[in-house]
Amino acid sequence: MTADLFDATAMYDEDYLHFFASPDDGAAPTHGPVVGTAYTAASAIADIVWRLLDLRPGMSVLDLACGHGALANILASRGCAVTGLDSSAVFLDRARADATAMGVDVDYVQGDMRRLPGWTGRFDRLVNWTTAFGYFDDPTNRTVLAEMARVLRPGGLMAMDLDNLPRFLASYTPSRITATRRNGDMLVDRHHLDPLTGRFEVERTVLRDGHVRRLTFLKRLFGFPELRDWCTAAGFTTVSGYGEDAEPLTIHHHRMIVIAQVR
Repeated sequence: MTADLFDATAMYDEDYLHFFASPDDGAAPTHGPVVGTAYTAASAIADIVWRLLDLRPGMSVLDLACGHGALANILASRGCAVTGLDSSAVFLDRARADATAMGVDVDYVQGDMRRLPGWTGRFDRLVNWTTAFGYFDDPTNRTVLAEMARVLRPGGLMAMDLDNLPRFLASYTPSRITATRRNGDMLVDRHHLDPLTGRFEVERTVLRDGHVRRLTFLKRLFGFPELRDWCTAAGFTTVSGYGEDAEPLTIHHHRMIVIAQVR
């Protein structure tokens, strides 16, 4: 595995859950790309995933980079046999607690998406949601796609949710208040887009309970044709693109959902 391009442990921690997984009394970004807030709720995401992946009760599903388990727990409540994998112990603790509260059974595993366990051909479906792909150098990102294909059964389907590049660039701003809470806590981001690498680099300032913390992270941006070709090279076929309303992708969509079938 290659060296990490940023400190994921510092990024995906209790502060992240405070702003993005707390009761809904905060606010969406004041300006700039809408990102994951294009979806109204986790149940709406589950409806879209269910439709585009043709899910049925009893199917085995891997939620790759499952975060705090919001989608995985709902899919489990609808009868799927769900495994959630994430690198963050903090997120997985929250996911397990929420699963217990909901009375659902999800197999949560701490791991690295660059090197998945010995799950070759295990899953009917795979979900990778809310821009949970593109955090490594390009050869390693391609390895992640190959790992996705490896753990799916022949004919299995993958759903990946990312920024829709044309809309993202049209709403690009050098900085923004990304999230706020009613008590005055906020996330403030400064942005840099590197056209040579296709990476969106962010310097984030976290203001919480009167304390200030700074961190950096980045993600790779993809247009649909490029990612389609990457998926095909990794072992997928029949690659399609949709927006956050599950309709065919257009320049007006905030999100790009890629559906690909493994050979």
